[in-house]
Amino acid sequence: MSNIAAPRQVFQPGFRSVMTTPPPRFLARFCPSRRLFSLALAFVALFASPAGTAHAELRDYNMWWTPKAVTTGGHEIDLLLMVIFWLTLFVFIVTQVTYIIFIVKYRQRKGVKAVYSHGNNKLELIWTATPAAIFIILALWSDREWLQLRGKAPDNALSIDIVAYQFGFHVRNPGKDDHLGNYDQLWIEKGTNDFGVDLKDPTSRDDYASENQLTLPVNRPVNIILRSEDVIHAFYVPEFRMYQDILPGRKIDWVWFTPEKIGHYALACNQLCGNGHYNMQAKIDVVSEDDYKKLVAEKSANAEKARAEQDKAPAATPAPVAAVDVPAASPSPSPSPTVAPVVAALGR
Repeated sequence: MSNIAAPRQVFQPGFRSVMTTPPPRFLARFCPSRRLFSLALAFVALFASPAGTAHAELRDYNMWWTPKAVTTGGHEIDLLLMVIFWLTLFVFIVTQVTYIIFIVKYRQRKGVKAVYSHGNNKLELIWTATPAAIFIILALWSDREWLQLRGKAPDNALSIDIVAYQFGFHVRNPGKDDHLGNYDQLWIEKGTNDFGVDLKDPTSRDDYASENQLTLPVNRPVNIILRSEDVIHAFYVPEFRMYQDILPGRKIDWVWFTPEKIGHYALACNQLCGNGHYNMQAKIDVVSEDDYKKLVAEKSANAEKARAEQDKAPAATPAPVAAVDVPAASPSPSPSPTVAPVVAALGR
């Protein structure tokens, strides 16, 4: 009876173990270990499997490339991206082919002596100046695109105020007057005045709020005002080719774009902001101009009605406080405007 033990089965009975597959003879010198060869075979099979089965959701574009751009600036970014991609691919092919030619042509051969070459100043100048010129052109081109996308928004741009928090987005939209009411980061009080709105400002009476929902008109510039009430978040919409970090204590008002296609998109936070980061997202609906005007008329009317009811409500009488000796305090900055439940006032 043979003393040679049978190969160990590592998977459940009934399944053929790939760990027992020996490498072919021509690969044995490179991969003598049976287990190492089997792992390499499994690795290749994993990436050779059809990619279509791995789609998380049905999409009409290739999962290996960017989604279709739906903003004016997005098309310009795609053009720059394609130029860099094809340029990089061209350089990669040229260099790899050159390496292979040199390896074969100048390989070690019996009776052939190696020739020492000091170099060629002309060639060195060419392959140094050419990449430098390409990098300078790409830098100037990308800087021009950046200034256009991060410059001053057009005068007819629709301003929308977004306050990010753990883990969602407060959204404040202008009403029929097409103007946002006055606000300040220092006036934010979580739960009562999430936007830091000056409720005494008449332009804020028809502003309306939504939670994790943006509705934008098509073919109109949109200026997004970004703020954070706690940690670093991000405004990330792949189809808009738009990404901007949102920093606490800072107002970011240079983000603007023009959506060109009606549809439904997703806003996501792209900064690790806590345990609920994975689910921090908002819906974006790009609609026609007529549908947007109907929505604004309805929402702003509700906001004005809620504000009128709030104005009629009697102010709460503060509870009496026992007299205590309090030392004189240093002068403090001007208090914030009247703080009231903005959730109701804005008609959320």
